[in-house]
Amino acid sequence: MTVDLLLGLQWGDEGKGKIVDVLTSNYDIIARFQGGPNAGHTLEFDGIKHVLRTIPSGIFHKNSVNIIGNGVVIDPVVFQKEIEGLEKFNLDIKSKLIISRKAHLILPTHRLLDAASEASKGKAKIGSTLKGIGPTYMDKTGRNGLRVGDIELEDFKERYRSLADKHEAMIAFYDVNIQYNLAELEKEFFEAIEELKKLDFIDSEEYMHQAQKAGKSILCEGAQGSLLDVDFGTYPFVTSSNTTAAGACTGLGIAPNKIKEVYGIFKAYVTRVGSGPFPTELFDEVGATMAKVGNEFGSVTGRQRRCGWLDLVALKYAVQVNGVTQLMMMKGDVLSGFETLKVCTEYNYKGQNISHFPYNIEPENVTPVYKEFKGWKQDLTGLTTYDQLPIELKEYIEFIEKEIEVPIKIVSVGPDRKQTITK
Repeated sequence: MTVDLLLGLQWGDEGKGKIVDVLTSNYDIIARFQGGPNAGHTLEFDGIKHVLRTIPSGIFHKNSVNIIGNGVVIDPVVFQKEIEGLEKFNLDIKSKLIISRKAHLILPTHRLLDAASEASKGKAKIGSTLKGIGPTYMDKTGRNGLRVGDIELEDFKERYRSLADKHEAMIAFYDVNIQYNLAELEKEFFEAIEELKKLDFIDSEEYMHQAQKAGKSILCEGAQGSLLDVDFGTYPFVTSSNTTAAGACTGLGIAPNKIKEVYGIFKAYVTRVGSGPFPTELFDEVGATMAKVGNEFGSVTGRQRRCGWLDLVALKYAVQVNGVTQLMMMKGDVLSGFETLKVCTEYNYKGQNISHFPYNIEPENVTPVYKEFKGWKQDLTGLTTYDQLPIELKEYIEFIEKEIEVPIKIVSVGPDRKQTITK
């Protein structure tokens, strides 16, 4: 029996989907434990690019069962479209995908509330993806939410109506100009609910318990990144769930002492989407080149990602909070061609150099302190072994390992599942 976790260590978009896909053949069960359909996990193989939003990234493997855990919030409309997009690949979705009854539902009015709340903030907006995720988690913690299991109840529509009416009153309170046709949105929602009913709903904590007793191997898949964790991220510019290792326990019903390996994924540089502090952000041609070469645009939202040098202060913090046992470095190939690379090793925080991640990393408080490295010109995308990597990249990797005190086991040199080097 093995329960391992796979987590992003930055502000999301680290490449978790690819690595889950690479690792899936080693596991019987892939289980998503938090987040919503704002998370686009991109997988690329056989010349085809796939973007998954809610469905775990093991769906393309014949022998894996994929679970959507209780910590996830599901938009039935987005979910239906995601399944329809997979139909052409002849996957046995019905037997390969199961959903926790305790997962919460994103209602059409949650999306409208999200838009109204963000519009009311003006310049102070947090950069929400407007998918209704924040309001859904608010209803969850406020004990108002609807869950997948409620779909099976006779009075589901009455429960829906009661919550939607409450949401409409809240939208009116914001007093912003939001145009919508709720009747049309609700028609689409209830049609999607009927499609959702065709899948199996489970009491996922019991399922996971029995799977562990039976000796099944389980990989828990996180969404977003550790620096977006609602407790440990750069609050309030965060997501609405626990993206760190603790979220796997609460999002699936797995006991902490059952977890073995914690795989931490990070880019060879850093990106961030939306608002919020970003100490190593680049505003020059170097940052623009990173974005272009790395194709740094959201797989779901299409938003351009902000780019910057690798931040070891933030990375070390994420490793500590998650108890990471193995690191995986993504997009090493994007850094090919730069004469000089920089790595942030400390922050100058209010005039003093520190190596820990402080409460506030706003630019008026934090200035990154850099160490420079010689770059490399070599194209990495066709390389298959660690020995083939340029010496400059090996020095870069070895420095990170020494600073973080955790080994880097995988180096990704391209988007395809085959472009993955095991160290």
